[in-house]
Amino acid sequence: MSNSQRPVYAYRPMTAADVAAAHALSVQLKWPHRLEDWAMLQRASQGFVVEDEGRLIGTAFTCPQGDYATIGLVIVSDEYQGQGIGRRLMELALEACGSRTAVLNATLAGAPLYASQGFVDFGHIQQHQGNVLPPAPTDLPSGERLRRLTDTDRNEVIELANAGSGLDRHAVLNDLFDSVDDIVGIERDGQLRGFAILRPFGRGRYIGPVVAENPEQAKYLIAVLLAQVPDAFVRMDVLPDSGLGPWLETAGLKQVDTVAQMARGTPPQASGGVHQFALVTQAIG
Repeated sequence: MSNSQRPVYAYRPMTAADVAAAHALSVQLKWPHRLEDWAMLQRASQGFVVEDEGRLIGTAFTCPQGDYATIGLVIVSDEYQGQGIGRRLMELALEACGSRTAVLNATLAGAPLYASQGFVDFGHIQQHQGNVLPPAPTDLPSGERLRRLTDTDRNEVIELANAGSGLDRHAVLNDLFDSVDDIVGIERDGQLRGFAILRPFGRGRYIGPVVAENPEQAKYLIAVLLAQVPDAFVRMDVLPDSGLGPWLETAGLKQVDTVAQMARGTPPQASGGVHQFALVTQAIG
């Protein structure tokens, strides 16, 4: 087909009115996101869509988070693959990053496209999910205590999330706070040193982000949340070196996929003695 014969597709910013069609596209591709999950990302991010004569056929998001921007939900309808649509959506997403360092989590199929656009691997994320088998409870070290967190703890949670991820989580977590099932934290000497969030997502519930000083704290927080939803379907996205993988398997959350962490520049770094053990989502990081 000559260039003059190629179809002309319309690329434009996503609006709230596009969320239902974008969700329907992801359902066709058997992605698990709910309509509410799409709506949350649309509120917190700059989205783009591509249309063929008014029909939505592709999406991409750029979520600004301080000096970084995460790119996610780059989707092209199966019947439109191989026409450069995904590449153009990525170009729009990268333009929206501005001077920020772009970061994304890449599927095996998407990694070659991102590598050709200057992204380099810096790690991996393991997707765990399944029906919960609540793990046996453990004890916290002397001097640490568990407490349920409320809206009054919001700023402290966000500060800890920023330190653990190296990203600015203000917009993302301020949105999530309105839809969580529970947030639990570990406190020592009057200071919050770890937290975990349980919320609706996809086929059931999601635990993340999880920020803590060490794997033992992370496991304790996750176990408290899992005990609230016995037999429920739960998903988590964790780092392979988090120390959580084998333990999550025993709790019924089997590893079902691995994706590559990629960045165009220096990736974000944790600080303040805490680390992010589980993501907000793969799209947000």
